[in-house]
Amino acid sequence: MPLRHSLLAVLVMIIWGTNFLAIDAGVDDVPPVLFLAIRFVVVLIPAIFLVPRPAAAFKDVLVVGLFLSLGQFALMYTAIWLDMPPGLASLVLQAQVVLTVLFASVALRERPTPPQLVGVLLGAVGLVIVGVGRSAATPGLAFLLTLAAAASWATGNVIVRRLGSATQAAGGRQSPLAGLSMTVWSALVVPVPMFALSLVLDGPAAVGYSLTHPTWAAVLSTLYTAWLASLVGYGIWNTLLDRYRASAVVPFTMLVPVVGMTAAWLALDEVPNAAETGGGLLLLLGVAITSGLLRWPGRPRYRSAGQVSSSA
Repeated sequence: MPLRHSLLAVLVMIIWGTNFLAIDAGVDDVPPVLFLAIRFVVVLIPAIFLVPRPAAAFKDVLVVGLFLSLGQFALMYTAIWLDMPPGLASLVLQAQVVLTVLFASVALRERPTPPQLVGVLLGAVGLVIVGVGRSAATPGLAFLLTLAAAASWATGNVIVRRLGSATQAAGGRQSPLAGLSMTVWSALVVPVPMFALSLVLDGPAAVGYSLTHPTWAAVLSTLYTAWLASLVGYGIWNTLLDRYRASAVVPFTMLVPVVGMTAAWLALDEVPNAAETGGGLLLLLGVAITSGLLRWPGRPRYRSAGQVSSSA
């Protein structure tokens, strides 16, 4: 991959890693469920009029959105609102890689390779260490909701992988915009249910006030998460995936928690404790092995089910 494209991949990781700070700033001023609905309205308009619909059946697109967009982000936004540290959230979400391998082994009967099994085990141990040794400032419920967000992401990955396999089996070929198309069109499932849920949870008065009295932090956070993280990030990412092998592009996602935790340290003075650091490194080692970034000497590089990517 040329240097300029490698730098573009790093730029996407910086955007996605710092996106957790933007979410944290947004949910400080807007209820998390309402903030999520607003974000995806901004993602949809005007993108849905510019990006072609995915080749998959519309019901399949909505199911993907149910897990990759609505489930993942509703859980994550709520976790951050409940004081899940943004940097730690960027790390725990990487559990989606090992969870994708596990879910694919059950749903798609994809037998994990021995290195993948080792990676899954290391990742699971790292998660346990992070969860048990997390600081008192990280509520247990927030940690579990972030892990549930990773599980929702992994479920969406498996569904997308199944749809992709069906397309290939039928002799079809995905377009270069396939990933971005799925991102935009699957977002249709988010705004209406989240607006309705916010009316129930937060009340019409709170929803009305948030919509009619937006703060600069909420506006900038919405624009960052919708335009930069979702549209610009995916626009670059899917272009790179169309030009190069997944094994050359996907390992860059390992930079997301590094950027996220560094940004949280610099901006919020969020310093992980020893258990979070040690468990996080073990989790990332497991992710690296599971995704094929690290491989056994003499073994060919394999493609992991965890290589379907999304972002915060």
